Amino acid sequence: KQESIRLIRTAIDRGITFMDNCWDYHDGKSEEWMGEALRDGYRKKVFLMSKIDGQKKGPATKQIDESLKRLQTETVDLMQMHEMIRPEDPERIFEGGAIEALQEAKKAGRIRFIGFTGHKDPKIHLAVLESARKRGFKFDAVQMPLNVMDAHHKSFEKEVLPVLVREKIGVLGMKPLGSGDILKSGKVNAIECLHYALNLPTS
Repeated sequence: KQESIRLIRTAIDRGITFMDNCWDYHDGKSEEWMGEALRDGYRKKVFLMSKIDGQKKGPATKQIDESLKRLQTETVDLMQMHEMIRPEDPERIFEGGAIEALQEAKKAGRIRFIGFTGHKDPKIHLAVLESARKRGFKFDAVQMPLNVMDAHHKSFEKEVLPVLVREKIGVLGMKPLGSGDILKSGKVNAIECLHYALNLPTS
């Protein structure tokens, strides 16, 4: 715990102010440690993001409550529906009430922005966006893998990124190193991977 607090505060002191988390990372410990680290004025210095995966209203609301408590904050800047990876997910999060729970939390000032994440299939991302569109809802941000290998297989860069840019939805890139697998090829190094991702129109 103390090492986590030291690492987070050192990162913030050196200019890293976007803090990512999720309600179930390390069984909630990740949020607890970050909550401790963001005390003593550090919360005001960061943009704080977390994620939930409850697709029904009750579980989603409970996860939002638990995240805020563990993070020791009244407001999370961005809360995302996590892991939109199954074909049924795009409809389920709306029909089940998870998006309604997020909207209610936003209206109450408990979260500022609503987004979603996924890492398997760009077509599911597009389906989530379409499910939102037909209900008159617009996500504030979308998170997805963006890396040098993405263009060659189920490309989020080619299929999803242009839609987000056109619709002025925040773009969050993840897995710039492909969880380290890209580096094993020996064709590119970490700096080149980061340069590639950072030169895309992300937020």
